[in-house]
Amino acid sequence: MSKKILIADDEQNIVISVEFLMKREGYAVSVAADGDEALAKIRAEKPDLVLLDVMMPKKNGFEVCQDVRSDPALAGVRILMLTARGRDTEVAKGMALGADGYMTKPFSTRDLVEKVRELLG
Repeated sequence: MSKKILIADDEQNIVISVEFLMKREGYAVSVAADGDEALAKIRAEKPDLVLLDVMMPKKNGFEVCQDVRSDPALAGVRILMLTARGRDTEVAKGMALGADGYMTKPFSTRDLVEKVRELLG
């Protein structure tokens, strides 16, 4: 059974390219355009990995990450933060909130695929 990935990002051009890339790698992909939708889909679908943008409408990625980590039913969900905000303080915040990885935009597709493979074991 293929692993499930949720892409949570409000930038359509990023969603389209990342979705294409992940499907090409054989993953089942779903998409959320804001933090509330991301959280609802994480709870409903229990994806293996969430590619989570930090700056999104309704709830930001940090809040979504915190909500997921505070829910024992979602303990198995891996989170990779994908964001244009790459300052050390933001990386540290994401990791402190329980993210499994952090990549700054723009990122190379090869690096993203490698990181996803690593997180999904």
